Amino acid sequence: MIQHDDYSSLVELLELRAKTQSDEVLYTFLQQGIKEVNTLTYGELAQQAKKIASYLQSLNLAGERALLVYPPGVEFITAFFGCLYAGVIAVPAYPPRRNQRMARLKSIVENATTAICLTTSETLTRIENQLSDEPSLSAIEWLVTNDIETKLADAWNEPEISSNNLAFLQYTSGSTGTPKGVMVSHRNILHNLSLIKNSFGHHTNSRGVIWLPPYHDMGLIGGILQPMYAGFPVMLMSPLDFLQKPYRWLQAISHYRATTSGGPNFAYDLVCRKIKPEQIETLDLSSWEVAFTGAEPVRSETIQNFVETFAPCGFRAEAFYPCYGMAETTLIVTGGAKTVAPIIDNFKLEALKQKRHVRAKPRDSETQILVGCGQSVSGADILIVDPDNCTLCQEDQIGEIWISSTNPSVAHGYWQLPEETEKIFNAYLADTEAGPFLRTGDLGFFENGELFIAGRIKDSIIIRGQNYYPQDIEVTVVRSHPILRPDSGAAFSIEVKNAERLVIVQEVEREKLQNVDYKEVINNIIENIASEHDLQVYAVVLVNPGSIPKTSSGKIQRHRCKSSFLDGTLNFVEDWSENPGNRIKFLQIQQETESILKNLLTKPNNKEE
Repeated sequence: MIQHDDYSSLVELLELRAKTQSDEVLYTFLQQGIKEVNTLTYGELAQQAKKIASYLQSLNLAGERALLVYPPGVEFITAFFGCLYAGVIAVPAYPPRRNQRMARLKSIVENATTAICLTTSETLTRIENQLSDEPSLSAIEWLVTNDIETKLADAWNEPEISSNNLAFLQYTSGSTGTPKGVMVSHRNILHNLSLIKNSFGHHTNSRGVIWLPPYHDMGLIGGILQPMYAGFPVMLMSPLDFLQKPYRWLQAISHYRATTSGGPNFAYDLVCRKIKPEQIETLDLSSWEVAFTGAEPVRSETIQNFVETFAPCGFRAEAFYPCYGMAETTLIVTGGAKTVAPIIDNFKLEALKQKRHVRAKPRDSETQILVGCGQSVSGADILIVDPDNCTLCQEDQIGEIWISSTNPSVAHGYWQLPEETEKIFNAYLADTEAGPFLRTGDLGFFENGELFIAGRIKDSIIIRGQNYYPQDIEVTVVRSHPILRPDSGAAFSIEVKNAERLVIVQEVEREKLQNVDYKEVINNIIENIASEHDLQVYAVVLVNPGSIPKTSSGKIQRHRCKSSFLDGTLNFVEDWSENPGNRIKFLQIQQETESILKNLLTKPNNKEE
């Protein structure tokens, strides 16, 4: 049985797999969820990685960073391992859509100081015009890996790789700020892969189906690296194929008798909304043992709805596996028992607003149902800490989740951001000086040993001294009218006349836009928020489908949505505010202030001024 400390690198592990399981198929890429278009055996993967590595070695790039710009597919996988085989630090990134701004790609290249960009000929042709508008991107050498000759693999020289060498930079999704490159070493990744394997109960007879993006930590580590580590085959599909027809995901699970698959909460919700009765009748989900869910709040209603919808197909509630993790910990931090149904508990709403958790009684009226995310899978310390004074919270308090930095899965920090690394990865308790700890930025608490996630510190809304979690308000909004699109809204606060006021930005469904009374929709939203949260709404903006900014994994980027609201660039279909005249004046003042600040910051330093 493979353990994380048996090997010093992923290269050493794949070399063993290639020698002992050379002809076994590891990766199969599906088109539209059913058509097998590419496969990779362990032997083929090692051979393809060596030819790319050999070319990179000829350029003397050991220790440098290589940007990987690939659509989902086997080409990304071979390029990723090609970097590892060359001792080059891989930097996964997603190719920009047609006519999309290159800002994120540019910021990653500038931060990582990448020496080369790897891609396919098709991708490079598609983005050439966009690259020409960005000198910093077009100036870098672009290597088309599918043009590299196979015979170069014979020239590969195995590099000296220690467990502390960096394997890749995992750029954070940017759901609460500017993306940062998390430094993941071979030791980090091997340790976390062992935790996932043990937690999910993976073995050589497991089978996976994964649609998650390969440049996202859950897709890369859980979907691509975990099968190689544990030695079982996985069927991969494009996220776009899933989003266009969610049925394809379950169809693949049913057809290939997959035992493990998953995604964020929105994926399960999307399937339930889009599935047709006649499609349900074609599915057999009895093989599904681990339906992992994380990366965003796990909703009890989603779990219940999914179980009820697919129980006739053999799906079991025990298969649901809520878990918690992040790029800074490589991936997984907490999870439950594989054979036990999720822990779902009810808490008093008023206490949650006061950053306290009190279990509700059956007769309590105002309550909030939360889903537990298990316990520490590594045994490392996890603390609940007051984020303001950096002391341990009382037993009934909600605080920031801190994770011991001695956990081998905790990454080395952020690339070229020493101050941010020191602040986030090397935190100490103020009173006992215990540490170091990783500050997650997430709010949570323990109840009977189970970790519950309450939200993010930066996303918390504080109005009249009460704490509100935007995710809860967003759920209320979606329930207000059938035209409103689930998992596509943002709740945040802005300061108006020295007071925090609530703003709602919400997408509508394209196919339901005919004969809509927008005033009725907005009134429903306002009334439901007042009824369920005792909050007064300052503004509601209904926007076109696809307008809400999201990360690559589907997380709502509330800070970007707020910026778009403040600068008046939202693509709206209906715009309402409590006092339209005052709001226009408020927005003008905001824009004027930002313009003045920008001019001051860009002026040359002149002491006489």
